[in-house]
Amino acid sequence: MGIFEPFRAIGYITSSVSFSVQRLGTETFVTVSVGKSWQIYNCAKLSLVLVGPQLTKKIRALASYRDYTFAAYGNEIGVFKRAHQVATWTKHNAKVNLLLLFGDHILSVDVEGNIFIWAFKGADENPSPIGHILLDNEFTPSCIMHPDTYLNKVMLGGQDGSLQLWNISTKKKLYEFKGWKSSICCCVSSPALDVVAVGCSDGNIHVHNIRYDEEVVTFSQTTRGAVTALSFRTDGQPLLASGGSSGVISIWNLEKRRLQSVIRDAHDSCVISLHFFANEPVLMSTSADNSIKMWIFDTTDGDPRLLKFRSGHSAPPLCIRFYANGRHILSAGQDRAFRLFSVIQDQQSRELSQRHITKRAKKLKLKQEEIKLKPVIAFDVAEIRERDWSNVVTCHIDTPHAYVWRLQNFVLGEHILTPTTDIQTPIKACTISSCGNFAVIGTAGGWIEKFNLQSGVSRGCYVDMSENRRCGHDGEVVGVACDSTNSLMISAGYNGDIKVWSFKLRELKARWEIGCKVGKIIYHRSNGLLATVTDDLTIRMFDVIALKLVRKFQGHSDRITDICFSEDGKWLISSSMDGTLRIWDVILARQIDAIHVDVSITALSLSPNMDVLATTHVDQNGVYLWVNQAMFSGGPLVGSYGSGKDVVKVKLPSQGMEIDSKNDDSDSDVLTDIHTKVVIKQIPDLVTLSLLPKSQWQSLINLDIIKERNKPIEPPKKPEKAPFFLPSIPSLSGEILFKVTNEETEEEKNDHFEKITNLPSSPFEQYLRSSIETKNFEGFTDYLKSLSPSTLDMELRMLQIIDDEDEQEPEKRPELIVLELVLEYLIHQVSHGNNFEFIQALIRLFLKIHGETMRRHSKLEKLLEAQSAVWQKLDGLFQSARCMVTFLSNSQF
Repeated sequence: MGIFEPFRAIGYITSSVSFSVQRLGTETFVTVSVGKSWQIYNCAKLSLVLVGPQLTKKIRALASYRDYTFAAYGNEIGVFKRAHQVATWTKHNAKVNLLLLFGDHILSVDVEGNIFIWAFKGADENPSPIGHILLDNEFTPSCIMHPDTYLNKVMLGGQDGSLQLWNISTKKKLYEFKGWKSSICCCVSSPALDVVAVGCSDGNIHVHNIRYDEEVVTFSQTTRGAVTALSFRTDGQPLLASGGSSGVISIWNLEKRRLQSVIRDAHDSCVISLHFFANEPVLMSTSADNSIKMWIFDTTDGDPRLLKFRSGHSAPPLCIRFYANGRHILSAGQDRAFRLFSVIQDQQSRELSQRHITKRAKKLKLKQEEIKLKPVIAFDVAEIRERDWSNVVTCHIDTPHAYVWRLQNFVLGEHILTPTTDIQTPIKACTISSCGNFAVIGTAGGWIEKFNLQSGVSRGCYVDMSENRRCGHDGEVVGVACDSTNSLMISAGYNGDIKVWSFKLRELKARWEIGCKVGKIIYHRSNGLLATVTDDLTIRMFDVIALKLVRKFQGHSDRITDICFSEDGKWLISSSMDGTLRIWDVILARQIDAIHVDVSITALSLSPNMDVLATTHVDQNGVYLWVNQAMFSGGPLVGSYGSGKDVVKVKLPSQGMEIDSKNDDSDSDVLTDIHTKVVIKQIPDLVTLSLLPKSQWQSLINLDIIKERNKPIEPPKKPEKAPFFLPSIPSLSGEILFKVTNEETEEEKNDHFEKITNLPSSPFEQYLRSSIETKNFEGFTDYLKSLSPSTLDMELRMLQIIDDEDEQEPEKRPELIVLELVLEYLIHQVSHGNNFEFIQALIRLFLKIHGETMRRHSKLEKLLEAQSAVWQKLDGLFQSARCMVTFLSNSQF
């Protein structure tokens, strides 16, 4: 078992597979592919409602019907009911490219021209197809559709431009259309009978009458590329939407037979799917740029506007960093976007605005991506100044300016940091001081300068007079850092020189040579250690105060891409192009864990709580999360976790780790199995809480006060009696139970008292006895938690010994036996420290009711010993914590 285990991936919205739309009641849902998994969004707010499991291969086609989702991956087709796979269809011998929902059947088409017909109802019982069609050898299918009102018939478009009509019931080809000389990319049915629209790779759109095989109208896209998606508007407006490989969406007026409007910046990549909602002026589109958008036609001129959208990085991220105590991740990618991802709720993820990009692009007649800032290569953030002014600084590729961002408003800041040097060179490194007031930047020409973030004004430069060019370094500045007290500033040059400056006076205090070229540095402000990455694949760690090399870590076999410290400074995590992620123990000066992934890591960041590690990878558009297993266990780290010097192969986190909140009854068994596999390890000498609302367990203590406060003002009214002809019998639950028959025999009357005295035990007693016999108290504890305070009080009071003059021996009384079992349960819970605050309230209530009866019982003494032991441990921990707080408050830091 490794220290970090795969958790899930975030930032994936959709991929280059056509979506599947269905309407259930008043809601519309869309199913999209995200690589090897699929997701379902509610179109009302584009909120994520369900994520499918991780498959073995990438999804190539999708279809959906009610609770069923069909995904083609490789030669197989997976059938899912909600998020659980119920069947796998494996009849194909080639890759399946197309799926079509056809009534109660699914049609699947592979690259070799085989069409199989599957009945998905009862798919888990009959996984074999009910029909098979083999197409001509010369015909390679590229799209499939069902013309409206055509019974048992489908149309197939080919890569050679031909169009065929097949009857799947008789398995015969009915007609082959004249076709076109260009490959058919998409084909959709129109609201008009017998009319379809066909999109070709040459950019032409053919509106064709399939009954007479006649062309109605032909459109040509204004942009180059194939027509990849088509959709007809169905609310009475004669409009046709077409999407191209260049990311442009065109709207065509069918009555006027001309182009009506163009959405030039609809997407940054090829448009994969288009869909007009039934009887609504809303168009939904997806693209290979990892985005899904909805457009509404509500303007006076009829042009569409963006209504809502969800998007992620369209190109791999370059830099990431945790923010807001680990709840968010800042990410900058090659797509020129600067994004904020939420680790907890995906709906909160968003892209930071670069101010009026759309208006400027329209005015200059350019694409939005050409107006955006260049990709970010480095950035730093100060959470302390989020409410005051811009608190993020970014450096961009081949840009001689640094930009500031205001995260409170998610926008680009008002200042641009430009070095005052005569020779303008690209900025390569940046950092923000611990107070959040200053930013320090370093350029490719060796220039280092300090700026005020509030005003954007320069506060001086750091110049080494011994350098030939009178700058900070003789060469590129690869990293800058500030200490926690704003007394020192550390900078590193590409040639291997590390310099320590006075932050305020900007004077050089010390320098040393590493002896080889430096690629990256990182500084831990709490312990004053500086870690450097050099071209000899060695990580060196220096004490900045002592100017001394204190650690050296070796093990990577290729270029080291990123390093980061843990919050407590005890771990150093590094990644390399050799595909490994290594964890180094700074105190023990050795490697404690190493994992290998198939795709090399390019950037990493550990959350401040040290519970989640985020990584980015080569050619991957998402951010991958790993869980720190050592944070959730009380066992020792060495021996229990970590592989030492060995490298363990691990798969990347999947997108299919979320569970739908609306599970049906069939999912309960699966969730139970998952729950039983989780082993909860309690930290020694500590206690666990019940996680109940505070009012629920506090009410047990103050129940008398609550009853007195809620005492009715008016006297209670006498309840109406049940009719005389409906005799009832008493019950422990308090409910009125009526007899089935109206007549009662004399023998039954004589046995009436015996039946009352031998009533079955209450659920309280049944759960208690079962837990004592099996030595498993979880079920009884859950039952107690489910009771209201007044009901729990009643259950305990029903165990009272009312008649003290009973001739039966006190030790053999059934009430006393149950009380002993309750004491045994309380002793076990107190000794193990489970549900601490709830058990303490329960003990107080129990002693309040039965303390006089059980005052001389031996088990009550054992409960006192267990109570004393657990409180003694807790008092020791509280005393240690108070000493630590006192020490930190008196410390100079």
